[in-house]
Amino acid sequence: MQKSRVRRVGALIVGLSLVAAACGGDDDDTPVADSTPEATADESSDEMTAESSDEMTAESSDEMTAESSDEMTEEMTAESSDEMTGEVASGGDGVFKLGGILPETGNLAFLGPPEFAGVQLAVNEINEAGGVLGVPMEYLPGDSGDNGEVANATVDRLLAENVDAFIGAASSGVSLTVIDKITQAGKVQFSPANTSAAFTDYADNGLYFRTAPADVVQGAALADLLIADGIATVSFVVLNDSYGTGLLDFTKTPYIAAGGEVAYEVIYDPQAENFDAEVAGVVAADADATVIIGFAETAKILGGLIEEGFGPADRPVYGTDGNMGNGTAELMGDRTVIAGMKGVYPGVDVAGQLTEFRDKLLEIDPALIDFSYSAEAYDAVVIMALAAEMAGSDDGVAIGAEINDITRGGEKCTTFVECRDIIAAGGDPDYDGLSGAGEFIDAGEPSAASILIVEFDADGVLQTIGSVEGKAS
Repeated sequence: MQKSRVRRVGALIVGLSLVAAACGGDDDDTPVADSTPEATADESSDEMTAESSDEMTAESSDEMTAESSDEMTEEMTAESSDEMTGEVASGGDGVFKLGGILPETGNLAFLGPPEFAGVQLAVNEINEAGGVLGVPMEYLPGDSGDNGEVANATVDRLLAENVDAFIGAASSGVSLTVIDKITQAGKVQFSPANTSAAFTDYADNGLYFRTAPADVVQGAALADLLIADGIATVSFVVLNDSYGTGLLDFTKTPYIAAGGEVAYEVIYDPQAENFDAEVAGVVAADADATVIIGFAETAKILGGLIEEGFGPADRPVYGTDGNMGNGTAELMGDRTVIAGMKGVYPGVDVAGQLTEFRDKLLEIDPALIDFSYSAEAYDAVVIMALAAEMAGSDDGVAIGAEINDITRGGEKCTTFVECRDIIAAGGDPDYDGLSGAGEFIDAGEPSAASILIVEFDADGVLQTIGSVEGKAS
């Protein structure tokens, strides 16, 4: 028997001011479900408390510590002080080389294609516009796999090839295995998809950046969705890495604060032969809903839940950015068994809002079925290229010193060419890209975030049903 329902409440996005908005290109084509956060936007905004505002103030001020300020100061060397002369600084060789550490293999491989396409589209457009510093940029792809062994081998190879910056990894856990090697070598690491909060204050020498927001936003949005849907009790089945456990904390904390109850919680090994024990735990807990925070192994977990009468057709199942994609439905064999599964992930509705961008991605890879983090990957490459233009150098440290300011405080521009022309005229560009990342804080990450609310339809095809936008106040 299901437990009694929790009253519907809002304002769960701790430390963020939220505005709910309908997503999609054509209102007739993209209906918004009544139970989404859009239906309770006014209620949510009315319940925002002074306490949550105070929490945000404390969080944001912590990010801008004296330590991070000192790191930025150390990076601005005598060499970088000559960057605006237009001459190539001595640390660079005049060719901006970008290395890839994105998932070609492993349990995130099914999410790799949209990131590959976003990177390649940006590289193509930049080179068609004359390249970086007047020279075509070079892109050297590489596999991150889903573990440190593969990623470190790729990083070693690319460092030997003298790349100036890296795009990736997609997995927060994988990035944590290579970040020290990359940043201590004086190279930029820029991830389009890392969401672990561990990176916000990581000692990265001012050389790590990301276009994806920290999971505090995604977790709070998921908690909000659970409460809005009337989920009184929930079981959490969570991947054992920094992404999984971090997102779990950022989801259950506001969920419990709103009156929800965690009936069962398990941290699993993604390499396990089976997930029978985890499925048995969910069945025994008999909660109103199950939340799965994981990657490709989600398909196996879902298969077990379906066999036990706990699949999406029987009671609510929710996911996050690691598994809310058409790739997950493909892994199920029969796509329709995933119908009704809801979830959240950071990003913009590429298929519904950025149709021109989507069409360009499909020219790069006609087989694309998901677009997750494609805009974030595209923006990351453009931002790095513009930072090199601003620095007058392809040197990694010089590029890193300019990245945050490329996104804030100057003259608004939305394309590489437009922003580059502002730089050439002696101006200061403020790049507003496709991903909705907005201005970066000094920690090298977005100050704002768009979280999509998504659901698999009757055919097992992922649809965007709404969004929540959060911005640090």
